[in-house]
Amino acid sequence: MPDPEITDEPADVVIEGREVLARGFRPYERVRARHADGDIETRDVLRAAAAVAVLPIDLARDEVVLIRQFRLPAQLANGTGDLVEIVAGHVEANESARETARRECIEEIGVAPQALIELFSYLTSPGLIDEEITLFLGIVDATRAALAQGGEREASALLRVPIDAALSALAAGAVRNGPLVVALQWLALNRHRLAEIARTGAVSP
Repeated sequence: MPDPEITDEPADVVIEGREVLARGFRPYERVRARHADGDIETRDVLRAAAAVAVLPIDLARDEVVLIRQFRLPAQLANGTGDLVEIVAGHVEANESARETARRECIEEIGVAPQALIELFSYLTSPGLIDEEITLFLGIVDATRAALAQGGEREASALLRVPIDAALSALAAGAVRNGPLVVALQWLALNRHRLAEIARTGAVSP
């Protein structure tokens, strides 16, 4: 069991008000919260909510399936907006996280996972956005992967790379997309257990 001293827990606050400042791809709100000691905290929050990311692995070929996609905020941040990424997307109102993960794999790399194993969830930038990503391991046949033809095509390239090459890119700091970095860090720690995790669906040792 995790140490309760280092475990996230509910805060003793009351949300007293929300004001929508802007509506775009996602709503941007000003939120007013009252703490138990009476202090008032007001923050502007981008409401992105639940999302998923999938690390697609071909166990037979020891490969990771990645995509390349342009991200304007990354270009503004450091001039390298053509990012290497894993499959990811936001959960729709009528979907579970697992359903979204499967749909996004089909839409982004053209193949449904043979197995989807939920790994963990994390907050991407909790000081600014309420987005919480659930990361899945997706077992795929990389030979069937392909970019979607027709309709909305976001990715500019599909990359089938050896696991060793992906981990080397991580170690060299060549990739900086958050979900990819988190997923590859998990892979580095658990690579020796991939076959067992895929067979049993159990993530904890």
